[in-house]
Formats: sequence, structure tokens, C-alpha cells
Amino acid sequence: MEATAKRLELASMLASLFVDAKDEVEKLVFLVQGKLAPDYEGIETGMADKLLVKALSGISNVREDQILKDMAKTGDLGTVAFGIASGIKQRALEERMHTIADVFDSLKAISKISGEGSISKKLGLYTELIIGSTPSEAKYITRIITGRLRLGVSDATIISSLIAAFGWDGDPEAIEYAYNCYPDMARLARLMRSHDWHSIAATSPAPMVPVKVMLAERLTSLSEILVKLGKKAAFEYKYDGLRTQIHYDGSNVKIFSRGSEETTGNFPDIIRAFKSTFNLKSCILDGESVPYNPETGELYPFQMVSKRRGRKYDLEGKSEEIPIVVFLFDILYLDGRSTMNLPYEERRKLLESLFSENENFKLATRIVSSDLQEIQAFFEKSIADGCEGIVAKSVSDETPYRAGARGWQWIKFKRDYQRQMGDSLDLVVLGAFAGHGRRKGTYGALLMGVYNDERDTFETICKLGTGFNDEILFSLPKRFEALKTESCPNNVNSIMTPEVWFYPDTVLEVVGAEITISPVHTCAYSVIEEKSGLSLRFPRFTGIFRTDKKGSECSKTSEIISMYNNQAKK
Repeated sequence: MEATAKRLELASMLASLFVDAKDEVEKLVFLVQGKLAPDYEGIETGMADKLLVKALSGISNVREDQILKDMAKTGDLGTVAFGIASGIKQRALEERMHTIADVFDSLKAISKISGEGSISKKLGLYTELIIGSTPSEAKYITRIITGRLRLGVSDATIISSLIAAFGWDGDPEAIEYAYNCYPDMARLARLMRSHDWHSIAATSPAPMVPVKVMLAERLTSLSEILVKLGKKAAFEYKYDGLRTQIHYDGSNVKIFSRGSEETTGNFPDIIRAFKSTFNLKSCILDGESVPYNPETGELYPFQMVSKRRGRKYDLEGKSEEIPIVVFLFDILYLDGRSTMNLPYEERRKLLESLFSENENFKLATRIVSSDLQEIQAFFEKSIADGCEGIVAKSVSDETPYRAGARGWQWIKFKRDYQRQMGDSLDLVVLGAFAGHGRRKGTYGALLMGVYNDERDTFETICKLGTGFNDEILFSLPKRFEALKTESCPNNVNSIMTPEVWFYPDTVLEVVGAEITISPVHTCAYSVIEEKSGLSLRFPRFTGIFRTDKKGSECSKTSEIISMYNNQAKK
């Protein structure tokens, strides 16, 4: 699988693997994802690279500093583990390889170890696994633990492979919708293997299981937006915060991020405020968490919120320092039933009826209008109030909440960063070029890409070398060290060859002047012009690492094509 760049071949391999796995398919789909559970459960082995290096050194008598040097060369601890396992006498192998259950259950056991002596216990279980492994097994077991499996397999590929393995005569989007409503790949695999099509079709949101968030398209003029949405639409502030999905099951409150990861522990203030604001049996609410100044009401930028993400200590103190207000704009579930199929306007009215606004919870500011002048004034006010712009939403009767999908029901419109091109792009880092002169010792430029969700591949769009301050610039080699790979990843399509390749995982916010035709970039290659792709001219890093996005959640090829076509009309 790792060796092929052919997506159909990759899917075919996976389909055969799923059929052969039989009743172990649920564990297998997690291992293929490099996980032990759905993202929202937050189950990890808790073994950092440093601990794995210590274990591999103990097994092999190779010094830890040498293992670190070997890892720096390849950027992959799995490859190092392969070499070490190759030199070990396989005492525990006993002429058999590990089963799926062996590996999964052992890694799950490691994840459950905590408390006094937990480090030595984790080391012991990992050591036992590696000593009893073939070199290839050691490589991939280590990669699974690090969370960097590098098979080039996305959720979309797994879903299409499950369909090929177990059959499905209906619309493939129905399977994808079921997964987006309930993003547990093991559940989906189990239902598909048993041909339980009824349960798949009946899948709906459930409290404590994050729904994949609905996303917005983009256009670069308000007049185009009005025409697209039928000459009348709702317009809401687009807040510069963190996407916040709030779940309540009658007793517990949980918060999930845009990427379906639980962030409840980072926001004790929101949890307290929720319980005093709402009187409901159960619900799932969609909104944006934004930091603010309680004295002036001024909204702060996204980076202020990101300081609270991942903090383990002093959350109470941080809540006092950076208070949060949650602007709610949608409701997906209420008191035992899904509301996702209701039209947008009905969902908004329902949301308005649930609570009285206070300093912790407010409704997203909005207007409903067909007057271009009024909409323009509303947009200017959103900028003055500290927002990124506005989101236009269709007010037609056919406007369900489309989990995990884009569509022309929601269209975002942000302030122009530069004259020629409005809005920013979220680009994924694919590689790097060596620095020279003042940048010697770090990277001179990064190779950036977008995601083609139709082909399940990443395509290059520009080289990025401006917008980095010295602190960020010279931290890049260390920041990307764990993502280095010796060759072009099998899910990357590139004409250019950087000095260093990275597995596509890190997303940066980038602005530029315009989208242009380019013979050296593969974004939308041969779509607009034969043997040429699209490129971002004069790209500049905004300073924002989109830590809330996975690699495949970066800007899409289809968005770039749309932006180019809109430019051409002007």
C-alpha cells in the first residue's frame, strides 16, 4: 500500500484486506487509520518519540543519540525500528507473525496504563511487541504508536474500500453521510460487513459523538453571492475563533473541535456557563468560541483562544485572563431528535428560542436581506467589530445541515488581504527547500499544496518563503522533523522535487495576490490549460498554523478552480 501512488490500486488492496479480516475488520480499520479509537474518544498510547527511542536502545544496545541521528535522516522512527528489528534474534517469534488482535489489544493495553510506574510498564509492553515482531511489523507498529502510519489512506479511501469489500448498491454519499454524522469507522465497518443497510440509512447524530461540521464555499463579491443564493439570504458574522460543537446528554457537557477532538478540559468556563444558561434534556449546538475583553466587549483574534488549547494546568487562571464568549449559529440535535434535516431558518428560530443571551453565550449576529447596500454595510460593521467577514446562508426550504460537506448553502466572504485576491487559503506543507545566506541552517522555502478530494491526493500550488519571522523560520526543521519522509509520499502529486519531503499533515494560513496558470504546479493539472496547473502568486504566510485542521482539511482543488474562474470574470 505504501509503495503505490495509484488510488484505485490502493483501494483494491484495502478492500481485499477488509474481506480477509472477517470479524477483526473493526480493529483493522483503526490500525489502518493509525488509531486505536475514534478521534473523539482521545485514546492514545501515551508513548512519545523519546520513550520509543529509549525502548529501541534497550533492545538493541544502540545508543539513544545514534537512534536520534538515524531518525533525523529519515524523519521516520518506524524505519529505524525496522533496522533494529532486523538485527535482533527473533527469540519470541516462534515461526508466527502477530495477528491483528495481538497488536491492537497490546496497544490498547498500553493506552490504559497510568499512574506510578506507568512509563516502565509501557516500555515493557512495547519491548515485548518489538522483540516478537518481524522487521516490517516493528516498522508499522512503531508508526501506529507515533500516529504517523504514512500509507496515504484517507477516510474517503477507507469508505470506498469498504463499499468495494461488502457491497452497496445505493449512492456512495449515503455511506459518507452516515460516517459524517457518526464518525466511528469501526462502527461503519461492522454495519457494512453485516449488510445492516437499515442501520446505516438510519444513522443520525447522537450526543457525545461529534458530527463532522458543515463547511462554507467562497465567492469574492457580495453581488455574486446574492445571485447564487436567490437574491435574498441570511448574513452572519464570521468570527475569528475556534469552531465549537457543544454536546449535552442530560447530565454531562462535552465540547468538540472542528477536527472531532474533545476539548472539554480546556474550557471549564464554557461548561459552567452552559449549565446555568440552558434548560434542556439533550442537544448538540454549533458555534464559535471567541476571546473578548469583558470591560469593552472587544473581540480578540483566534490566536488568543489557541493559547488555551492543550493546556493541562491553570485552566481556571487562564479563563480569568482570556474570557470566552460562544457565538451560536446552529442546532443539530434537541431533546432526543435530530434537527439536521430542518431548513436553516427553522433551525435558527429554534436556537433563538432556547436561551437568553448573556456574557458567555450569544447568537451569531445576523441580518436577512436582499439589499446589496445594506449587506455591504453589515460586512463593514463585521470587520469593525473584529470579525473576519461574513457568512451568507440560503433561506430556501431545502437547506439541511450537511455534515462534513461543502455546498452552496453557505458562502463565506472575507475582507481582501491584498488587492487582487480576497480571502486566505489553508495550505498543507508537502516539502522544503534548503536555505541559503541568512537562512542557512533552516529552510529557505516550503512546498505547499491543496487537497484534491475527488482523487484523494495532494497537489502542489506554490513555494512559500515570505511571512516568517526569525523565531518561526529557524524552528521549521525541528517542527517538521517527525514528518520527514525519504521520498515523495504516495498520495502527493508533484512535478517539483524539494530537498526534503514531508508527509502532508501541517496546515498553514497563506495569502497571495492571485491564482495564475503554472506549468510547474499540479493543482488542477490540465483542467484549465493542457499540461499546466494553477499556482498562488506572491504567497505570504500569515503567521497562523491551522492546528485545528488535519492535512486533508486544507483548501481543496475545486476551491482553487472556482477562485480562478471568478478572477477571470473580473
